[in-house]
Amino acid sequence: MRTIAVMNQKGGVGKTTTSVNLSSALAARGKKVMLIDLDPQAHASLHLGLTFEKEFPSVYDVLINNETLANVRKEAAENLWLVPAHLDLAAADFELASVVGRELILRDKIANDSMEFDYIVVDCPPSLGVLTLNALAAVEEVFIPLQPHFLALHGLSKLLQTIDLVSRRLNPQLCVSGVVLCMFERTTLSNDVKQDVEAFFSEHEGRPKAWRDVKVFETNIRRNVRLAEAPSYGKSIFDYDPKSNGAEDYLAFAEEVMRMRD
Repeated sequence: MRTIAVMNQKGGVGKTTTSVNLSSALAARGKKVMLIDLDPQAHASLHLGLTFEKEFPSVYDVLINNETLANVRKEAAENLWLVPAHLDLAAADFELASVVGRELILRDKIANDSMEFDYIVVDCPPSLGVLTLNALAAVEEVFIPLQPHFLALHGLSKLLQTIDLVSRRLNPQLCVSGVVLCMFERTTLSNDVKQDVEAFFSEHEGRPKAWRDVKVFETNIRRNVRLAEAPSYGKSIFDYDPKSNGAEDYLAFAEEVMRMRD
Protein backbone atom coordinates (compact mmCIF):
# COMPACT_ATOMS: atom_id res chain seq x y z
CA MET A 1 0.00 0.00 0.00
CA ARG A 2 1.20 3.50 -0.86
CA THR A 3 0.23 6.42 1.32
CA ILE A 4 0.51 9.90 -0.21
CA ALA A 5 -0.13 13.38 1.16
CA VAL A 6 -0.79 16.09 -1.44
CA MET A 7 0.24 19.35 0.14
CA ASN A 8 1.36 22.91 -0.33
CA GLN A 9 0.92 25.69 2.20
CA LYS A 10 0.00 28.03 -0.66
CA GLY A 11 -3.61 27.84 -1.79
CA GLY A 12 -4.83 27.82 -5.37
CA VAL A 13 -2.03 25.69 -6.80
CA GLY A 14 -4.12 22.66 -7.79
CA LYS A 15 -3.77 20.66 -4.58
CA THR A 16 -7.37 19.47 -4.25
CA THR A 17 -7.80 19.09 -8.01
CA THR A 18 -4.73 16.84 -8.00
CA SER A 19 -5.87 14.85 -4.94
CA VAL A 20 -9.31 14.13 -6.42
CA ASN A 21 -8.32 13.44 -10.00
CA LEU A 22 -5.23 11.41 -9.17
CA SER A 23 -7.36 9.27 -6.85
CA SER A 24 -10.05 8.93 -9.53
CA ALA A 25 -7.50 8.00 -12.20
CA LEU A 26 -5.90 5.35 -9.99
CA ALA A 27 -9.36 3.93 -9.21
CA ALA A 28 -10.17 3.85 -12.93
CA ARG A 29 -7.02 1.78 -13.39
CA GLY A 30 -8.40 -0.84 -11.00
CA LYS A 31 -6.57 0.31 -7.86
CA LYS A 32 -8.44 0.45 -4.55
CA VAL A 33 -8.11 4.02 -3.33
CA MET A 34 -9.14 5.87 -0.17
CA LEU A 35 -9.12 9.66 -0.41
CA ILE A 36 -9.03 11.44 2.95
CA ASP A 37 -10.17 15.07 2.93
CA LEU A 38 -8.27 16.85 5.72
CA ASP A 39 -9.07 20.39 4.58
CA PRO A 40 -11.73 22.24 6.64
CA GLN A 41 -12.93 23.83 3.40
CA ALA A 42 -13.96 20.29 2.36
CA HIS A 43 -13.26 21.03 -1.29
CA ALA A 44 -12.32 17.43 -2.10
CA SER A 45 -15.63 16.28 -0.62
CA LEU A 46 -17.55 18.88 -2.63
CA HIS A 47 -15.57 17.94 -5.73
CA LEU A 48 -16.95 14.40 -5.43
CA GLY A 49 -20.52 15.58 -4.83
CA LEU A 50 -20.74 15.43 -1.04
CA THR A 51 -22.39 18.47 0.56
CA PHE A 52 -22.09 19.80 4.11
CA GLU A 53 -24.73 17.59 5.70
CA LYS A 54 -24.33 17.82 9.48
CA GLU A 55 -25.68 14.35 10.12
CA PHE A 56 -22.98 12.71 8.02
CA PRO A 57 -19.93 11.65 10.05
CA SER A 58 -16.67 13.10 8.77
CA VAL A 59 -12.93 13.02 9.36
CA TYR A 60 -13.65 15.47 12.22
CA ASP A 61 -15.31 12.59 14.07
CA VAL A 62 -12.31 10.37 13.38
CA LEU A 63 -9.92 12.89 14.93
CA ILE A 64 -12.08 14.25 17.73
CA ASN A 65 -14.71 11.64 18.58
CA ASN A 66 -12.67 8.45 18.13
CA GLU A 67 -14.78 7.30 15.19
CA THR A 68 -13.35 4.63 12.89
CA LEU A 69 -12.51 5.26 9.26
CA ALA A 70 -14.82 2.39 8.31
CA ASN A 71 -17.83 4.18 9.82
CA VAL A 72 -17.03 7.46 8.08
CA ARG A 73 -15.87 6.67 4.56
CA LYS A 74 -18.29 6.61 1.67
CA GLU A 75 -17.98 4.92 -1.70
CA ALA A 76 -17.62 7.76 -4.19
CA ALA A 77 -17.06 5.65 -7.31
CA GLU A 78 -15.95 2.17 -8.28
CA ASN A 79 -12.72 1.42 -6.36
CA LEU A 80 -12.78 4.90 -4.77
CA TRP A 81 -13.75 5.65 -1.16
CA LEU A 82 -13.89 9.11 0.39
CA VAL A 83 -13.40 10.09 4.03
CA PRO A 84 -15.18 13.46 3.87
CA ALA A 85 -14.40 16.68 5.68
CA HIS A 86 -16.75 19.16 7.33
CA LEU A 87 -16.46 22.81 8.29
CA ASP A 88 -16.25 21.67 11.93
CA LEU A 89 -12.72 20.52 11.12
CA ALA A 90 -11.59 24.14 11.39
CA ALA A 91 -11.84 23.80 15.20
CA ALA A 92 -9.63 20.70 15.32
CA ASP A 93 -6.42 22.58 16.15
CA PHE A 94 -8.07 24.12 19.20
CA GLU A 95 -9.88 20.97 20.33
CA LEU A 96 -6.77 18.80 20.04
CA ALA A 97 -4.45 21.30 21.73
CA SER A 98 -4.30 19.38 25.03
CA VAL A 99 -4.52 15.85 23.57
CA VAL A 100 -1.38 13.77 24.04
CA GLY A 101 -0.19 12.28 20.75
CA ARG A 102 -2.56 14.45 18.70
CA GLU A 103 -0.22 14.31 15.69
CA LEU A 104 -0.53 10.53 15.49
CA ILE A 105 -4.31 10.05 15.55
CA LEU A 106 -4.74 9.57 11.81
CA ARG A 107 -1.74 7.24 11.61
CA ASP A 108 -3.24 4.98 14.28
CA LYS A 109 -6.69 5.04 12.64
CA ILE A 110 -5.21 3.93 9.33
CA ALA A 111 -3.18 1.21 11.04
CA ASN A 112 -6.32 -0.13 12.74
CA ASP A 113 -8.48 -0.02 9.61
CA SER A 114 -9.57 -3.47 8.48
CA MET A 115 -10.03 -2.59 4.80
CA GLU A 116 -7.02 -2.89 2.52
CA PHE A 117 -6.21 -0.31 -0.13
CA ASP A 118 -3.61 0.03 -2.86
CA TYR A 119 -3.41 3.79 -2.34
CA ILE A 120 -4.37 6.22 0.40
CA VAL A 121 -4.32 9.85 -0.73
CA VAL A 122 -4.65 12.69 1.79
CA ASP A 123 -5.73 16.15 0.66
CA CYS A 124 -4.06 18.49 3.16
CA PRO A 125 -5.12 22.00 4.20
CA PRO A 126 -3.04 24.98 3.00
CA SER A 127 -1.42 25.37 6.42
CA LEU A 128 1.13 23.64 8.62
CA GLY A 129 -1.02 22.99 11.70
CA VAL A 130 -2.06 19.82 13.52
CA LEU A 131 -4.12 18.54 10.58
CA THR A 132 -1.12 18.65 8.25
CA LEU A 133 1.07 17.09 10.93
CA ASN A 134 -1.44 14.22 11.18
CA ALA A 135 -1.15 13.69 7.44
CA LEU A 136 2.66 13.75 7.50
CA ALA A 137 2.81 11.32 10.41
CA ALA A 138 0.43 8.92 8.64
CA VAL A 139 1.92 8.71 5.13
CA GLU A 140 5.19 7.71 3.54
CA GLU A 141 5.16 10.04 0.53
CA VAL A 142 4.45 13.69 -0.17
CA PHE A 143 3.47 15.11 -3.56
CA ILE A 144 3.80 18.87 -3.94
CA PRO A 145 1.77 20.62 -6.65
CA LEU A 146 3.33 23.86 -7.91
CA GLN A 147 2.26 26.54 -10.32
CA PRO A 148 4.79 27.40 -13.06
CA HIS A 149 5.58 30.98 -12.15
CA PHE A 150 8.66 32.60 -10.67
CA LEU A 151 7.20 32.59 -7.17
CA ALA A 152 6.70 28.82 -7.32
CA LEU A 153 9.59 28.15 -4.95
CA HIS A 154 8.70 31.02 -2.64
CA GLY A 155 7.76 29.62 0.76
CA LEU A 156 8.67 26.09 -0.27
CA SER A 157 11.60 26.04 2.15
CA LYS A 158 9.24 26.26 5.15
CA LEU A 159 7.24 23.31 3.87
CA LEU A 160 10.39 21.28 3.27
CA GLN A 161 11.69 22.13 6.75
CA THR A 162 8.44 20.90 8.28
CA ILE A 163 8.60 17.65 6.32
CA ASP A 164 12.20 17.13 7.39
CA LEU A 165 11.31 17.79 11.04
CA VAL A 166 8.42 15.32 10.97
CA SER A 167 10.64 12.77 9.23
CA ARG A 168 13.28 13.04 11.96
CA ARG A 169 10.95 13.12 14.96
CA LEU A 170 7.72 11.31 14.07
CA ASN A 171 7.94 9.40 10.80
CA PRO A 172 11.33 8.16 9.53
CA GLN A 173 9.72 6.74 6.35
CA LEU A 174 8.42 10.14 5.23
CA CYS A 175 9.86 11.65 2.06
CA VAL A 176 8.94 14.08 -0.68
CA SER A 177 8.77 11.80 -3.68
CA GLY A 178 7.31 14.08 -6.34
CA VAL A 179 6.57 17.60 -7.55
CA VAL A 180 3.87 18.12 -10.18
CA LEU A 181 3.42 21.34 -12.12
CA CYS A 182 -0.23 22.36 -12.42
CA MET A 183 -1.96 25.00 -14.56
CA PHE A 184 0.90 24.59 -17.01
CA GLU A 185 0.91 26.60 -20.23
CA ARG A 186 3.06 26.15 -23.31
CA THR A 187 5.08 29.31 -22.75
CA THR A 188 8.72 30.14 -22.25
CA LEU A 189 7.91 31.16 -18.69
CA SER A 190 6.41 27.78 -17.79
CA ASN A 191 9.34 25.89 -19.30
CA ASP A 192 11.87 28.15 -17.57
CA VAL A 193 10.19 27.65 -14.20
CA LYS A 194 10.12 23.88 -14.67
CA GLN A 195 13.86 23.97 -15.35
CA ASP A 196 14.35 26.07 -12.21
CA VAL A 197 12.36 23.59 -10.12
CA GLU A 198 14.32 20.66 -11.55
CA ALA A 199 17.60 22.46 -10.85
CA PHE A 200 16.52 23.26 -7.29
CA PHE A 201 15.86 19.60 -6.51
CA SER A 202 18.77 18.19 -8.50
CA GLU A 203 21.45 19.31 -6.03
CA HIS A 204 21.56 16.48 -3.49
CA GLU A 205 24.62 17.51 -1.50
CA GLY A 206 23.73 18.65 2.00
CA ARG A 207 20.02 18.00 1.50
CA PRO A 208 18.01 16.26 4.23
CA LYS A 209 17.10 12.64 3.58
CA ALA A 210 13.37 13.47 3.50
CA TRP A 211 13.68 15.43 0.25
CA ARG A 212 16.95 14.29 -1.23
CA ASP A 213 15.47 12.22 -4.06
CA VAL A 214 12.56 14.32 -5.26
CA LYS A 215 11.20 13.53 -8.73
CA VAL A 216 9.78 16.34 -10.83
CA PHE A 217 7.07 14.54 -12.76
CA GLU A 218 7.33 14.52 -16.53
CA THR A 219 3.58 15.00 -16.80
CA ASN A 220 2.46 18.61 -16.64
CA ILE A 221 -1.16 19.36 -15.77
CA ARG A 222 -2.15 21.88 -18.41
CA ARG A 223 -4.39 24.83 -17.62
CA ASN A 224 -7.85 23.60 -18.58
CA VAL A 225 -11.20 25.24 -17.90
CA ARG A 226 -12.89 21.84 -17.67
CA LEU A 227 -10.83 21.08 -14.56
CA ALA A 228 -12.16 24.28 -13.00
CA GLU A 229 -15.74 23.46 -13.95
CA ALA A 230 -15.84 19.85 -12.73
CA PRO A 231 -16.09 20.57 -8.95
CA SER A 232 -19.25 22.65 -9.39
CA TYR A 233 -20.92 19.53 -10.79
CA GLY A 234 -19.60 17.31 -8.01
CA LYS A 235 -17.63 15.17 -10.46
CA SER A 236 -14.07 14.18 -11.16
CA ILE A 237 -12.72 15.27 -14.53
CA PHE A 238 -13.22 11.71 -15.80
CA ASP A 239 -16.94 11.81 -15.10
CA TYR A 240 -17.35 15.42 -16.21
CA ASP A 241 -15.34 15.46 -19.45
CA PRO A 242 -13.29 12.31 -20.06
CA LYS A 243 -12.03 13.64 -23.41
CA SER A 244 -10.63 16.89 -22.06
CA ASN A 245 -6.97 17.82 -21.73
CA GLY A 246 -7.42 17.67 -17.96
CA ALA A 247 -8.54 14.04 -18.08
CA GLU A 248 -5.69 13.17 -20.44
CA ASP A 249 -3.12 14.81 -18.18
CA TYR A 250 -4.31 13.27 -14.90
CA LEU A 251 -4.51 9.84 -16.48
CA ALA A 252 -0.91 10.21 -17.67
CA PHE A 253 0.07 11.50 -14.23
CA ALA A 254 -1.51 8.46 -12.56
CA GLU A 255 0.34 6.13 -14.92
CA GLU A 256 3.59 7.86 -14.02
CA VAL A 257 2.80 7.56 -10.30
CA MET A 258 2.13 3.83 -10.67
CA ARG A 259 5.40 3.30 -12.55
CA MET A 260 7.37 4.79 -9.66
CA ARG A 261 6.95 1.57 -7.66
CA ASP A 262 6.63 -1.00 -10.45
